[in-house]
Amino acid sequence: MGILAGVDPSTALREFLVSRRARLSPRDVGLSDDGPRRVVGLRREEVASLAAVSVDHYIRLERGQASRVSDAVLDAVAEALRLTRGERQYLRNLARPGATTARERAAVRPGLRVLLDAWGPPAYVVGRNGVIVAWNRAATRVFLDFGEVPPERRSIGGLMFGDPRAKTLYADWERKAGETVAYLRTEVGKRPRDPDLAAHLRELASTSPDFVRLWSAQAKFDLAHGTCRIRHPLVGALDLTYESLHPSDDPDKVVIAYAPADAVSAAALALLDGEP
Repeated sequence: MGILAGVDPSTALREFLVSRRARLSPRDVGLSDDGPRRVVGLRREEVASLAAVSVDHYIRLERGQASRVSDAVLDAVAEALRLTRGERQYLRNLARPGATTARERAAVRPGLRVLLDAWGPPAYVVGRNGVIVAWNRAATRVFLDFGEVPPERRSIGGLMFGDPRAKTLYADWERKAGETVAYLRTEVGKRPRDPDLAAHLRELASTSPDFVRLWSAQAKFDLAHGTCRIRHPLVGALDLTYESLHPSDDPDKVVIAYAPADAVSAAALALLDGEP
């Protein structure tokens, strides 16, 4: 099963490529369909042909021997498999793993803290391995008071899969949980040998069947922005949009900034802002 092996870049690379072959049919890529197949989706030799590389080169890549494959081959395979921008980056992270040498700072820099506080709608900062490291007042009103959550559980994975309130809070919990898993997969791509990340994934896998199911489904990888509906106990439905903002001086952190999607949600946020 792919979770415990997920921090092994070779295994993660193989699982990812197999899943992307399986989602394409010959007709999707302009090939003739020759009837029943022994495998789902494209064959290895078909991907190699589409990428204009040798079958041996592609098999080497799918076996996790990426160090013996050039960047040009990676790009050609990504094109052949119709990978999205997020998926292409994930492929490159797995094929060219490099340890992040900068020590993660537990606290955000003062300028970012000022920005959080000035941003009226909810916003929070996610650090390495999905840990929530900072938030503003509105985030505690809309989601939960992160300060009351024990630090070891204060992560997007821990809250989504370990806090029963999440399934009540998010109207489309399944989609939001899939996005959380996808984010953790990108973390694997950045730091495939991180022991803390490996321990976090093992814990989620051992306590949440939902996490295991969604991880095995190879969730999507493009998470720069989106929408969500919150079922708030005080003001009812909140429709929010969000954007992911990456501080240029700290690649291990991302700011998730929300905004109301309509006038009704804006009014509801204003009501919550007035709560003591």
